[in-house]
Amino acid sequence: MLKATGSTNRPIQEYKISNWRVSIWENVKEIDEASKVTYKTVSLSRSFKKKKEDIWRNEVINNIRRQDLAKLRLILNKAEEYLFFDNKGEEEDE
Repeated sequence: MLKATGSTNRPIQEYKISNWRVSIWENVKEIDEASKVTYKTVSLSRSFKKKKEDIWRNEVINNIRRQDLAKLRLILNKAEEYLFFDNKGEEEDE
């Protein structure tokens, strides 16, 4: 059984840049009646507005663990390298 710490389910820390937000959550897992384990997870979200709609939308990736962050950083760096250095002659519409 997972329970958020405190009475409100709010992140313990948030960072935002442009339309991206990273939220850090503290979680408690009850092992048995006498013991609990506390751990943190990360959620990544992107807000966007569709061109023909006047509604803001939000995409969220939840439950990213601490050990996942280095792996995500590596694959995102690889994608960035490919897009900036290996795609010679191709221009991106911004």
